[in-house]
Amino acid sequence: MHPRQTLRDKKKEATSTALAEAAYELALERGLDGFVVDDVAERAGVSRRTFANYFSCKEEAVATAAVTVNSGQEEYEELVASLPPDAVPLDILHRLLRMQLTAGFLQRLRRFVALSKRYPALEPYTLSVFRRVQLAAQEVLEQFVRGRYPAWYVQLLVGAVYGACVPILEGNLNVRMPGESESDSPGALPFDQFLETTFAYLRNGF
Repeated sequence: MHPRQTLRDKKKEATSTALAEAAYELALERGLDGFVVDDVAERAGVSRRTFANYFSCKEEAVATAAVTVNSGQEEYEELVASLPPDAVPLDILHRLLRMQLTAGFLQRLRRFVALSKRYPALEPYTLSVFRRVQLAAQEVLEQFVRGRYPAWYVQLLVGAVYGACVPILEGNLNVRMPGESESDSPGALPFDQFLETTFAYLRNGF
């Protein structure tokens, strides 16, 4: 796994998170066209020059905020340490996905996707946001199964599982997200049920 963060690393991460959160909040409050980089820096309590050290534009900062509630390195390490040595990749991935896709994280991703539909400048970042989550899971899985399964198998498995979730985030499948009531999405399949069904198909080879 990655080495432990130094105090400097943690400070840099805190600054990046503060800037991303500020941009995300402003986007929700004013719309993407209702603020500029200076507004983001001011809300985060840093200079515009500091903003430029972390992000190339406000769109990138907004997109980064969509994954700031995701699990961190320590959580991944704890998960791997708790796994039995004979755990199969699909079961590991199931646990990783459930750890990552919390109700708060999914709701934030959904809001980001909704923003991207209103503001085309965000669209290039939509898939990259979820891709970052996918790559984090792939890295953990590769380190756990190294030597037992070929790299292409891990990539294929991760791509299949995370790819199945993209249409939900884009609103193209009638799936009810955690925290939503049945009246919000009549007839929708609960997310937990969707997830269990997806993994059942994978275990049975479709």
